[in-house]
Amino acid sequence: MAVVEELLRTQGEDAISFGNHKLEEKAKLEDFEYGGDLLKVKTYKTMTKLEKNGMFVYESVPGTSVTNFKETQDGIVFDVEGDEDAQITVGLQDETEYEIFIDGESIGKMSTNLGGKLNLSVELASAGEVNVRIIK
Repeated sequence: MAVVEELLRTQGEDAISFGNHKLEEKAKLEDFEYGGDLLKVKTYKTMTKLEKNGMFVYESVPGTSVTNFKETQDGIVFDVEGDEDAQITVGLQDETEYEIFIDGESIGKMSTNLGGKLNLSVELASAGEVNVRIIK
């Protein structure tokens, strides 16, 4: 998988790709129209963040490159790549339980907090692309 050179792009009809974990300096793209929403991405080697209509969607520390990112009624699915293991936070429904799958294997169930955020760690160092599914 390659980094997302454009910082944010559509991928087919129902997915986006964003982030560039190889950048040495911060880069951002604002007011990207997708599906009637305005997206904003900030990314570089130490952090990647995505917002939709000013609301939190995704953040990773250190930075990651994300492809095939799809939000559904039941959760989020995406592929992620980075140079180091990453702490990823995603915005979902408030106080809801989700099952987390990493490369097809369940790592268990977790609940979001009152603000709808869910935190997970993903081993990315020398792993290449990793598929993440977070399903209600």
